[in-house]
Amino acid sequence: MPAPAIKICGITTPEALDAAIAARADHCGFVFFPPSPRHLAPGTARELSARADGRIGKVGLFVDPDDALLAEAVTAGALDAIQLHGDETPERAAQLRARFGLPVWKVVSVAAPADVARAGAYRDAADLILFDAKTPKGAALPGGMGLRFDWSLLAAYRGPLPWGLAGGLVPGNVAEAIRATSAPLVDTSSGVESAPGVKDPALIAAFCAAARGA
Repeated sequence: MPAPAIKICGITTPEALDAAIAARADHCGFVFFPPSPRHLAPGTARELSARADGRIGKVGLFVDPDDALLAEAVTAGALDAIQLHGDETPERAAQLRARFGLPVWKVVSVAAPADVARAGAYRDAADLILFDAKTPKGAALPGGMGLRFDWSLLAAYRGPLPWGLAGGLVPGNVAEAIRATSAPLVDTSSGVESAPGVKDPALIAAFCAAARGA
């Protein structure tokens, strides 16, 4: 099995971005969601994007965004893909893919087998499915909380779209997660932080090395 692609989400500083690039991550994630400690203002996104350009893929994370926010963020971040982390329907995902001409990654929150099955609804609307842990009802954030789900739910997954695994991945368990699921992409945010929103370059390096060595 080839080594999975790696995404380091919630990048907010040049130092974190440089660490992800140095560790040979494939994608970095820019969060455009004000309640998150990893939220980026357009000006910061513009600066980070210029630094990242041509060195790493840039994925913008949104939660039920309106078109105005998306337009501003896509431009500021010069994004390569749009990640939808809210309750966006397949129709909404398809609409945004058509409007912005960018690949759409749809997050599907998982706690039970039926949640995995929901991914099939996006077969004609998204370009990649990202399976993440379902957060508790009423949680302030839809992800980035270090929660994981039962990886065995994905052991036999053979969906119509490319996919990735997120949710509670850290340097110490990412290799196990890859072996358990054969995930072609792994995504971490809080798993490489020393505090909420504060990326640790050593943890980023360790995560990428562990993922590639799985």
